[in-house]
Amino acid sequence: MLLSGIKVLYYPFDLIVSTACLSSVWFRRYFQVHSETRKLAAKLQETDKMKDQFLANTSHELRNPLHGILNISQAVLEREQHSLGEKSIKDLGTVLAVGRRMSTVLNDLLDVMRLKESSPRLQLRSFSIHTVAGGVLEMLHYMTEGKPVKLVNDIPEHFPSVYADENRVIQILFNLLHNAIKFTNEGVISIGAQVRHGRAYITVKDTGIGMDEKMQRKVFEPYEQLHSEMTMIEGGFGLGLSICKQLAELHGGSMKLHSVQGEGSAFTFSLQLSDGMESEMEPGVGVVLAAAELAAAKVAVPPASELASPEFIVEQPSVLLADRPRIVVVDDDPVNLKVINSILSHEQYDITTVTSGKQVLELLDVKEWDLVISDVMMPQMSGYELSRTIRQRFSITELPILFLTARSQTEDIANAFLAGANDYVTKPVEALELRSRVKALTEVRQSVRERLRMEAAWLQAQIQPHFLFNTLNAVAALSEIDTERMRDLIEAFSSHLRDKFKLENMDELAPVEEELSIVRSYLYVEKERFEEKLNVVWEIDESRGLKIPMLTIQPLVENAIRHGLMKRSRGGTISIRLTDFDTHAEITVTDDGVGMDEQTLERILVKQSDHTSGIGLLNTDLRLKRQFGRGLQITSEPGRGTAVSFIVYK
Repeated sequence: MLLSGIKVLYYPFDLIVSTACLSSVWFRRYFQVHSETRKLAAKLQETDKMKDQFLANTSHELRNPLHGILNISQAVLEREQHSLGEKSIKDLGTVLAVGRRMSTVLNDLLDVMRLKESSPRLQLRSFSIHTVAGGVLEMLHYMTEGKPVKLVNDIPEHFPSVYADENRVIQILFNLLHNAIKFTNEGVISIGAQVRHGRAYITVKDTGIGMDEKMQRKVFEPYEQLHSEMTMIEGGFGLGLSICKQLAELHGGSMKLHSVQGEGSAFTFSLQLSDGMESEMEPGVGVVLAAAELAAAKVAVPPASELASPEFIVEQPSVLLADRPRIVVVDDDPVNLKVINSILSHEQYDITTVTSGKQVLELLDVKEWDLVISDVMMPQMSGYELSRTIRQRFSITELPILFLTARSQTEDIANAFLAGANDYVTKPVEALELRSRVKALTEVRQSVRERLRMEAAWLQAQIQPHFLFNTLNAVAALSEIDTERMRDLIEAFSSHLRDKFKLENMDELAPVEEELSIVRSYLYVEKERFEEKLNVVWEIDESRGLKIPMLTIQPLVENAIRHGLMKRSRGGTISIRLTDFDTHAEITVTDDGVGMDEQTLERILVKQSDHTSGIGLLNTDLRLKRQFGRGLQITSEPGRGTAVSFIVYK
């Protein structure tokens, strides 16, 4: 055909047709697989949602029985600890520890569910990250017991304030520190901070076991555990770090990790600085009161220059009523103080507000208080430390403490009560709730005060039967041998009765001369009775204008004679000394009687259920503590005598 010059073309129709058929089959298969994939993806999403819902429901269902187990175990441990063996007590302690870990896991699960369902609304406010870090470290201090691990707050005290949700920041720090303590067997765990590019970068660093690169890539994923073998021992679902990362991102920041296996880890997250943000803050957010209620209370907030002063102290004008409760409120944020003052201003309270725990301790030495309302997170001295210091001087009934805290987790509540608090209120506080709790605590304190007043009045009016009969016998005996001494004795006895039956206000201070007059008349009567068996030494400095609570020296003298000197057949010497100083006076009653052993000395000022403790010394001690912040100081040695002293501030 080529020779004839004719060219014939052949088209591969069969190939085209076969290709088209194959393509149609392939596309059909593709769309079928795509449809199945979409259905499978939808099913997986539904299954994942059901899984999340199942975990949430399971967490809710497990919480109640778990708390029941914890409460019953704790009750059994407290009730039977004296009869159980050491191993049983340790086993119950292990049950409680495991139960608390399970409770933490359930709380983490619920937090993850809430974060997945929706972004929680942040309660933004300006606060000190140094103060918050110190409070969280103190919350977790119990976890380091038995471990050579040191917790350090390296954030400078004057580090700029941050603008964030305080409760959520506490949650981030709590989880990071909890995780660090768990995987650090020895060394240092520290919290540091620095400012970069207008943001605060907070770092939690430990010297623990660290992580390799593979672990670091997965560490922020939910349900990923850092070290499976260790986590199984400690318990947990691997949710804490995932929650921290999500909360940090909610604040517009991020969570970064740097770790070296065997050397430790450092987690860093960022927060917005509060500079320039105050004008955008919601009125009253993070404190205790809505703007409308604050306006209704007509509270004038001090100017910014005044609020910045660390010495900002507000004392409500005192229109002193007979039983007006005195309340001291402490918070490092003056705006918080002003708002709390406004909430309680409609009640009949005498309120003083201060900005540090140190100022509270100074006020306790000035006068008597009925309630301390304290923030937990404060610089220099946290609310926990303040409460423990107060409890060294006052019992929970002598001076109630109400905590204001941003968190209501089990660990926070337990720490509050372990530190000596009577009650707590979570921020932001409802005004009605705060008023109700303050009213309940001040009424408890008022009832204690009334009991002390009644005891003091009874003590004032009390005449011991043996003292009365013995005095009358002495009068009868002297009537036959020395009428002059009899008249002097009757005059001293009548003077003593007249002073004892003065039913004046026992809460008021009286000139020290009046108290010494009662003591002199009492000692004159006793001297006539015991004659050479009782020797009296007076060492009284001149102290003009000194006032003391009524019937504070006389019970000490009476106790020294009855239970010290006259327990011996030969009697002894009693010494009453008043030493005057520039700011205070010290009053001491000393005897060389039988003395007391350490066991008796320890329980002499503790009210006993069997009524073996005397009301005189105990009541005197409590009234002195109420008035001056310090009670009786007693030293004694068996066979050598006893010395009882107290300080009176001018």
